[in-house]
Amino acid sequence: MTQPAAVERTGIFQLAGEAEGQALVFSQPLSFWGGIDAETGDVIDHSHPGLGQNVAGKILVMPSGRGSSSSSSVLAEAIRRGTAPAGILMERPDSILAVGAIVAEFLYTIRMPLVVGDIAGIVSGNSIAITVEADGRATVRVQPETVPLRSPECSP
Repeated sequence: MTQPAAVERTGIFQLAGEAEGQALVFSQPLSFWGGIDAETGDVIDHSHPGLGQNVAGKILVMPSGRGSSSSSSVLAEAIRRGTAPAGILMERPDSILAVGAIVAEFLYTIRMPLVVGDIAGIVSGNSIAITVEADGRATVRVQPETVPLRSPECSP
């Protein structure tokens, strides 16, 4: 098996922190209010393509959050219960999700990083590590899945 090279990207924290996990990539924004079950971490929004998947412990990658303002309370509760993503990486800032993560840190002293940066090329299953650089920037290290080598005798 060959290990593809990891790619490092920089981002901007909405809430600084460190996290590692497997990427769960959604092409569409997700609302935590009515979209996530805070008790389990399951996606329950019947109109979302991620229906039935679980965000717990993953690095959730998506373009942005999708309202409602109550999403912040659902995210904070999921963080408290341990059913939230380990971190969230988005293309665009989301103040509602930032409020949920900040409230959870304040009330429960549990930090879940929220990063704004380039998400192009990240696929579900990639390993992602979010770290804080000395200057406060976010570094997002994306490690693609291991690719098995083909034997020369194998046909394509």
